[in-house]
Amino acid sequence: MRYVHLTRRAILALGASLLVMGASSAFADSTIKWLHLETNPARLAAMQDVAKAYETAHPGVKVELQFLENEAFKAKLPTLLQSDDPPSLFYTWGGGVLKEQSQTGKIRALDAALDANNGEWRNELSQGAISAMTFDGKVWAAPFKSGVVSFWYNKELFKKAGVDGTAIHTWTDFTGAVQKLKDAGVTPLACGGGDKWPIHFYWSYLSMREAGQAGFDAAKAGQNGGFTAEPFIKAGQLLADLGKMNPCQDGWQGATWPETVPVFDDGRAAMLLGFENMATPTSQASNATDGKGLAQDNIGRFPFPTIEGGAGTITEDFGGINGWVVTAAAPPETEDFVKFLTNAANESKFVALGDLPVIKGADGAITDPTLKDVANQMAKATWHQNYVDQDLGPNVGRVVNDMSVAIFSGEVSPQDGSQQIEDAHSM
Repeated sequence: MRYVHLTRRAILALGASLLVMGASSAFADSTIKWLHLETNPARLAAMQDVAKAYETAHPGVKVELQFLENEAFKAKLPTLLQSDDPPSLFYTWGGGVLKEQSQTGKIRALDAALDANNGEWRNELSQGAISAMTFDGKVWAAPFKSGVVSFWYNKELFKKAGVDGTAIHTWTDFTGAVQKLKDAGVTPLACGGGDKWPIHFYWSYLSMREAGQAGFDAAKAGQNGGFTAEPFIKAGQLLADLGKMNPCQDGWQGATWPETVPVFDDGRAAMLLGFENMATPTSQASNATDGKGLAQDNIGRFPFPTIEGGAGTITEDFGGINGWVVTAAAPPETEDFVKFLTNAANESKFVALGDLPVIKGADGAITDPTLKDVANQMAKATWHQNYVDQDLGPNVGRVVNDMSVAIFSGEVSPQDGSQQIEDAHSM
């Protein structure tokens, strides 16, 4: 497997005696292979800075960044973990995918490292974030950031169509705004059907709003008909009805996420259902075709709307909790590097670029007003659902993504889509 190597190798200095996770030992010459999927230049530069700082402080250790594009990462990681040259650590979305990996013997639990020095590392982390990475009583990844998916909108385009973004609270409000935008000659939504998972954001949120936490948990437990229960059929129907409005840019079904984001950032569509950092200047500059993007005061945000009669509430969020997984074959210095990567000082570098922290003491680095708004929403959350395509495991997740696009495009009925998801989940 060929990787793209993105950092310089540190000069090796022999005979250095260093502390590793509180125990005195000498780091041997070794390479930590850090597999990531980062494409944002500013975030990549921060990663390189952390790697270089660690190399400088630990002569004899080099940190080698290795890159795979998002979809290639998902497709190739299982093979890499079985190979003779696996990465030392890699990115995770948690959920069922991480749980399956924990059962392969190809990754190692982090409890010993977390609990060293009277739990020094564990005590620095959000306990909720640690819980999200815990299966069968063991912690299988170091949490690094959290986030929530919500709608971002272009205030100028909304004004042109006579839409008030602050008045969108229900699904009826939302679809009414979509129609007004279309009537004004504005493309309402930037949609990424090529990668499929961006459309699963809609299916997942609609299902949460219809079923509520109890109904969603019951479906995951195989109760009440699982994902063929009435709330999920209703959610699918709402998604299908939205698709019939033709709300997306031309060619949306083949658009990858990197091709979709500029549709919003360039002002070619009025809304984007996306991640917590979509409005930051860094994100806008790196994704817009002019290298600048929308002015921050032209970007508004609202939580995914509630559904009249649905069991879900506005305080129920959907998004990710991400982290770093250490592989079984990784050199022993890897945990020490991940601890270094996730300390408050280093995480603050990423918080300044748009991450929402899970490390105590890093939240002071949030200066972006849109991120503060998202953080305030997350602080009020009564339920946080991880990305469903990750939460349900890779096999079911692929079906969720496929059916989300198929229902939205009208290729599959809501009933058939729900049945296929349930069939995959019950296998």
